[in-house]
Amino acid sequence: MRGALLLAALLFAASASAQDWQAVERVEPYDVTGSTGLDIYRSIGARGPKLGVARVIAHTGFKLTWTRKYERHGYACTITVNRPKLIITYTLPRLKTKLSGPLKSRWDAFIAGVTAHEKVHGDFIRDMVREIEAASVGMTVENDPTCRKIRPQLQAKLGELSDAQRARSRAFDAVELTDGGNVHRLILQLVDPR
Repeated sequence: MRGALLLAALLFAASASAQDWQAVERVEPYDVTGSTGLDIYRSIGARGPKLGVARVIAHTGFKLTWTRKYERHGYACTITVNRPKLIITYTLPRLKTKLSGPLKSRWDAFIAGVTAHEKVHGDFIRDMVREIEAASVGMTVENDPTCRKIRPQLQAKLGELSDAQRARSRAFDAVELTDGGNVHRLILQLVDPR
């Protein structure tokens, strides 16, 4: 009985540790300057990260790699381990001009709001990684003793989950960046505090 309990505890610990992971978060700042809210916003427009052909205020990117273990069971192949290594990078403006008074307060509110917006994108990425993990661990393909057929099936599922994450981020941005949206209000409060 004690041996069975010990074995169960070890299996539970191994299973839990396979699911425990932490994303690494990094901030890559870019420098902006200005003595008015409008000057600061123009500096952001000139120096912000490029996304396609346009510059943006901030951006969230990620690098995702996996440690996978494929096991053969007779003629079937099963993914038994799929451990992620996720690095989320937030590219955010860093103000180099010393501010005081109301403009400093407006800048502080602006950068806090922009950072919070980007953190939501980071949460969407984490959710996608959890979904990939859940969909892949235990995935089995019959008649695949060399574990080659399972890979394109896995890639197809990863593509679906990645597309869903991108659509979710686009929908969030559509709300946040439109007239009256949170980021739009942050910009207006920075450049025209009326």
